[in-house]
Amino acid sequence: MTNTMKYFILFLTVALAVASASTYNVQLFQPSIVSGQELKPGQYKLTVDDSKVTISRGKQSVEAAVKMETSDSKFSSTSVRYTNENGKMKVQEIRLGGTNTKLVFN
Repeated sequence: MTNTMKYFILFLTVALAVASASTYNVQLFQPSIVSGQELKPGQYKLTVDDSKVTISRGKQSVEAAVKMETSDSKFSSTSVRYTNENGKMKVQEIRLGGTNTKLVFN
């Protein structure tokens, strides 16, 4: 196999990996715990890739394992559902507006 062919296969693999990730925006209205880290209120970018999600804003970034579930109907807006653990609000799921997908945090 030539070097050109190796580079082409590498490029194709990277392109497919990037194409499989989806991005969304979410607004956190209160301090929120994700994977043991506290995120301050604000606008965040979600990058969903198979069974993990990356939540980022500026230099802050948190990865979490998620299970993607499909609802019967589309969600009208993005919403965050919480559980209260020892007085802290832990993200339980995020329903992605305009889709029928919800991310359930493990």
